[in-house]
Amino acid sequence: MDTRLANTWRLTVNEKRFIETALSSGIRIDGRNPFEYRKLSIKFGREDGSSEVQLGQTHIMGFVTGQLVQPYRDRPNEGTLSIFTEFSPMADPSFETGRPSESAVELGRIVDRGLRESRAVDTESLCVLAGKLVWAIRIDLHILDNGGNLVDAANIAALASLLTFRRPECSLGGEDDLEVIVHPPEEREPLPLIIHHLPIAVTFGFFSSESLLVIDPTHHEEAVMVGKMTATLNANGDVCAIQKPGGEGVLQSVIMQCLRLASRMASDITKKIKDAVETYNTERALRKIKRHPTSITLDGSVNLKEKLNEPSGHNVVNELSRKHLEKPRLASAENASSPGNNGEGESKSSNFGRSSRRDGATSNFVGGAASW
Repeated sequence: MDTRLANTWRLTVNEKRFIETALSSGIRIDGRNPFEYRKLSIKFGREDGSSEVQLGQTHIMGFVTGQLVQPYRDRPNEGTLSIFTEFSPMADPSFETGRPSESAVELGRIVDRGLRESRAVDTESLCVLAGKLVWAIRIDLHILDNGGNLVDAANIAALASLLTFRRPECSLGGEDDLEVIVHPPEEREPLPLIIHHLPIAVTFGFFSSESLLVIDPTHHEEAVMVGKMTATLNANGDVCAIQKPGGEGVLQSVIMQCLRLASRMASDITKKIKDAVETYNTERALRKIKRHPTSITLDGSVNLKEKLNEPSGHNVVNELSRKHLEKPRLASAENASSPGNNGEGESKSSNFGRSSRRDGATSNFVGGAASW
């Protein structure tokens, strides 16, 4: 079932008229301007190669995995890149389980065309042994919530996952140097993918009037618009791909206007993706730092004496406790020497003797040079 057709059935005539009237006045139903993007949020999981992108109400997760396979015969020195999409009924009631729908196939092709035709990923660096083994990179895109404009959100999720993916390092060994050895992360640091540039997909929606043009259409606007176009550009303004799946025709001047807007949006989105990836790499580096607690090793009598002479925290506590104990002892001795306070002095000194013994036991229990 086509997603746009299902959305059209759910919208009433009054809702369609309200959306078109608001757009003709230069106002969208969510309060944005016609050429304004929704709020973009990019998050990453604990594992490398996983991302979570939220564009307004659209929620998509991306996962990147890799495995060693045999290359194609016509390209023995290049790895492969494939994209798979999963439309869950939880994201939209119009999505059906089982066989991929036309919208799912179209979404995967648009994202794949933007990455493959622009050669953003260096596939030659994925070759391990020419004609024998290469890395096959697989991108899985899971639609969690359909809030409109799945193409742009899926493209950002794919790029974010590729930028954080790490593949194991491989080396050749054996007698004839034809044995491939895959090193685990504990032995050698995994290697990131070589990505030359980031192709950003920007989708435009066209309505019945030729002057009505919006960027980043929502779920309800997709049900009203009569056509759409997706332009994939990088931060330098290079056009990587253009996709217009049917609908009404568009003038050349309108297409040039869309490309200018897409070039500006591509620069902003590229900066957001790079900032998010940089933050993730910093957190990843901090997680790898192991902090060991300070421990004392007894290497010998000489080292032990040196460590005993050093002022430690326990020694400072013991010195302070001794000073406080000496002052009451002097005071009790003066009270005992005075003739009028013999009984009181004896009781105070006896009580203080018990407390001093307790304090001495406590100080010995705390630990220090004397207890060793």
